[in-house]
Amino acid sequence: MAVKPLEIINLSVAYQKKAVLKSVSFTVNEGELIGVIGPNGAGKSTMIKAALGLIPSISGQVNVYGKSYKEQRHLIGYVPQRESVDWDFPTNALDVVTMGTYGQLGWFKRPGAKQRQIAMECLQKVGMADFANRQISQLSGGQQQRVFLARALAQNAQLYFMDEPFVGVDAATEKAIITLLQELKRQGKTVIVVHHDLSTVKQYFDSVLLLNVEVRAYGPVETTFTATNLQYTYGGKLALLDQTLADLTPAKQLEEV
Repeated sequence: MAVKPLEIINLSVAYQKKAVLKSVSFTVNEGELIGVIGPNGAGKSTMIKAALGLIPSISGQVNVYGKSYKEQRHLIGYVPQRESVDWDFPTNALDVVTMGTYGQLGWFKRPGAKQRQIAMECLQKVGMADFANRQISQLSGGQQQRVFLARALAQNAQLYFMDEPFVGVDAATEKAIITLLQELKRQGKTVIVVHHDLSTVKQYFDSVLLLNVEVRAYGPVETTFTATNLQYTYGGKLALLDQTLADLTPAKQLEEV
């Protein structure tokens, strides 16, 4: 049996004694695009940060290709929420992307011409080569997001975590992002994406994790992204889901909800 890219077992996180994640467990198949959805405050970003060791957890185990995260860190790429990044830091787009090659260099080695060439190729893939020398503070939100995607590409990872990469970007950037995700999938990479737009879940992802503090449902989009599971996940916040539910549920059944 092939080793899975990611296995999370009973992951729990609490802030000031309030549970944010409760015993979250799931296993990811290789070469899939997985959407993580749920209401605000459901713990989606917290789950990614805890899995990556960026915040402490009170219990749980995270295996990456059968080993601990610390042992396999070099196999992981991460695109954080854009709002969590200090975009005023004085650096340009090429330097940001070149940082993605550091993990391959090892300690005390500085990136050279080869690494900068890799970074330029990654900027080219996301349509940002012409902005290589532009300060990141001078880029639009969509351009900043593309730069961070290029940095993740430069890491040449096998497993990617992306925290709401589509938020605050224009239609062209969203198209560029999903094209890139599909290319990663064709290369056999596995991508886990925190996502908020329910209308594109079926179009973008192979599997979906419905999360609200606990895992409410997980599996292939076709069988998991259902009106019943959405109601179970979002609870009383269904007013925001009317159109999605209408698309998933026969009219007569919807009237009974």
